[in-house]
Amino acid sequence: MWGPPALYAAAIFASSSLSVVPAPPSHFTDKHMHLLAYAGLALLLVRALSGARWSAVTAAALLQAALLTVVYGAADEWHQSFVPGRTADGLDILADAVGAALAVGAVGLLAWWGRRGTRADSTIERAAGRVGQTP
Repeated sequence: MWGPPALYAAAIFASSSLSVVPAPPSHFTDKHMHLLAYAGLALLLVRALSGARWSAVTAAALLQAALLTVVYGAADEWHQSFVPGRTADGLDILADAVGAALAVGAVGLLAWWGRRGTRADSTIERAAGRVGQTP
């Protein structure tokens, strides 16, 4: 389960090692690209931390994924500062953090929503099982 986030992080590292970076698509900025890239990393980290099970998506797993994503983003900016023609930018780290927060927030909301329905179904099933029973 850790293969996908490791490969994804390696791809980010490789792109940060380039002295010349391709321009983002029109209507996108460097900050948009950071937000999207690190949202993807956060999603893969949530998946790994939860064992790819919705039932294991906890607040702790979401927080860990967000923190790991931001720490990796900061480390990558530091690495980038050693690449000729590149600089480290605190606003890039902020964009990484926003991407991570949006991703884990969306996954947390989806996990909560899914569990909400499960709890309601199990409550209905328990109540239905009691119907017709004598005390």
